[in-house]
Amino acid sequence: MPALTGRIGTPTYTAVLRTPGAWKFYLAAAPARIGIAMTGLGVVWLVHGSTGSYAAAGSVTGGFAVAEAVAGPQVARLIDRFGQTRMLPVTLLAHATAMALLISLTVFDASLWSLAVAGVLAGGSLPQVSAQTAARWSYALRDTPLLSSAFALEALSVGIAFMVGPGLVGVVSSSTSPAAGSILATSLLLVGGLLLAMQRGTAPPPTAPGEHQSAKHLLHKRFAGLVGTNIGIGLFFGSMQVSVTAFAVSRGTPGLAGPLYSITSLVSLFAGLVYGARRWRTAPETQFVIAFVWLTISCVPLIAAHTPLTAALALALPGLAIAPFQTLSAVLTESTVHPAILTQAFTWLNSGGAAGIALGSAFAGWVVDGHSAQSGFVVALAAAVTATLMAMTVKLSGR
Repeated sequence: MPALTGRIGTPTYTAVLRTPGAWKFYLAAAPARIGIAMTGLGVVWLVHGSTGSYAAAGSVTGGFAVAEAVAGPQVARLIDRFGQTRMLPVTLLAHATAMALLISLTVFDASLWSLAVAGVLAGGSLPQVSAQTAARWSYALRDTPLLSSAFALEALSVGIAFMVGPGLVGVVSSSTSPAAGSILATSLLLVGGLLLAMQRGTAPPPTAPGEHQSAKHLLHKRFAGLVGTNIGIGLFFGSMQVSVTAFAVSRGTPGLAGPLYSITSLVSLFAGLVYGARRWRTAPETQFVIAFVWLTISCVPLIAAHTPLTAALALALPGLAIAPFQTLSAVLTESTVHPAILTQAFTWLNSGGAAGIALGSAFAGWVVDGHSAQSGFVVALAAAVTATLMAMTVKLSGR
């Protein structure tokens, strides 16, 4: 499979960032990406610091996540209809107001139900920055060979943000005050979001009158399959979070839970960098299936792992599939739905992944409590099989 530039390296990404206005909106969104990656864990620190209860923190964070998954696509619909430049500042203001309310309520030791309501408002107004930058990449590079590399670059940035963000919020919240992490997360999101909104020249135009009818394409079985694969990958991530932690604790090394879990992400970043620097001859639909078949196969060694070292080696294998999946999911979505509803489509993928993580964590926790950490990896394998079957429906459905 020949490389786009004749070798693996930076020329492909350099060409992507040389697209007029690209590097400006790409860098502008960087603080917002980190802020979003900090937000969920920041809410946990915030609520636990006020109530002393992880159950309360989980309830508020759960409401936040559900509201984000449900309301996100509806907010994205408004963004497609009226444009990023107009709607992004509005959503940023709504989210900042909701977070300020949540922080204030924790300071004054408000009731749990009021914290939950504020959490729902904060989650429902969370701007989907990655979906908006992906829509900008599509607008700038549609029907060019560089688009898949642009999506790979976007996936790389999101991956880095979710490696940096949780660690940063933990350090800030534990070393200063429980509210500090949420304040920093919201500040970063506001700064990055407003900087992105200022990049008017690269924003996709608002939906023209009558184009809202294109939303029916979201009901296409191919797009439904893409959402299904994102739910499946969410189930995988959710079950892995619980299973890796349970494995480390069961082996008497709880401190290794974080480093072990990060191995998959580190390998994914490297795999994504290499993948995006090449132009592949194989059809994206076929690559999509191959990535999930590999993910399924790579789960098998985890079931047999019995030491931290063997687990570390086994956890590196799934990472080879994650970044290509993220890039291909964006590529296939862009080629499936009408440009007028692209932000909605990308947001639905995010919502599917979030829902899968919530379900996967809950189910894997139940299985691990009743059996063993290894049984949690069986849940991850089942999630990978489910995602593979959904990927096959994408390949068979056509455009």
